[in-house]
Amino acid sequence: MKVVEKFVSINGEGTRAGELAVFIRFKGCNLRCSYCDTMWANEADCDDTEMSPEEIHSYIKSTGVKNVTLTGGEPLLQKEMNTLLEVLLSDKNLRVEIETNGAMDLEPFTGEYRPVFTMDYKLPGSGQENAMKESNFAILGKEDTVKFVSGSKEDLDRAKEIIEKHDLLRRTHVYFSPVFGSIEPVEIVAFLMENCMNDARLQIQMHKVIWDPEERGV
Repeated sequence: MKVVEKFVSINGEGTRAGELAVFIRFKGCNLRCSYCDTMWANEADCDDTEMSPEEIHSYIKSTGVKNVTLTGGEPLLQKEMNTLLEVLLSDKNLRVEIETNGAMDLEPFTGEYRPVFTMDYKLPGSGQENAMKESNFAILGKEDTVKFVSGSKEDLDRAKEIIEKHDLLRRTHVYFSPVFGSIEPVEIVAFLMENCMNDARLQIQMHKVIWDPEERGV
C-alpha cells in the first residue's frame, strides 16, 4: 500500500474532533477538487513508502493511539484496503475511520469489517460534483458522517437540497466546513440559522487553527 504520511496528531474535524488520532495518508486520488489541500499527495512523482497491512497495523500499535484515520488522497483506491480493514478491525482496541471523497462506491467496504465513513459530498465550487455517487447515502448510518465543504452561497444552497433529498439529518451526522479563505464561518452560521437546520454542525478545521495551514504531518 502506498503511504505518503503517517503521524499522530489530533482529529481536526468530525465526531472525534480534538481527540488524539493516528493518521495514515495514502497516495493518489480520482478527483481534483479546486480547494484540495493535499494535492501534493495525488501527484505521480510524490514520494511514498510501500507498507503491508500488517506493517501499518504494527506502526499504529506502536503509537498507543486508539483512533485511526485512513485518508489521502482517496484511501479506497488502495487495492489491499479490505485486507487492511480486516487487520485493523480485528483489533478491538482500535476505532477506524475512513475519509472518502464521495466518488467511490462504499458497498465493497461494508462487510464484516466495516469502518466508520466520513464521506464528502463535493459541491459546485469543487468542480467535481458530477463524480458524486448519491447511492452511497443509502449505506451511511448513525456512526457515519457526511461533510459538505462549502465556499459560497451556491454551495450552501446545494448542500441543503442534498440533505433534504436524502433525509440526512435524521440518518447520519452532517457537517459543514468552510473552504479555507473562501467563506467566513459566520456566513455558514447565518445559513444554518436562516434554515433552522437543527442537528447540522459547523466545523472548523482545528489543525489549521493550531498550526500553519500549510504544515504537513499535523
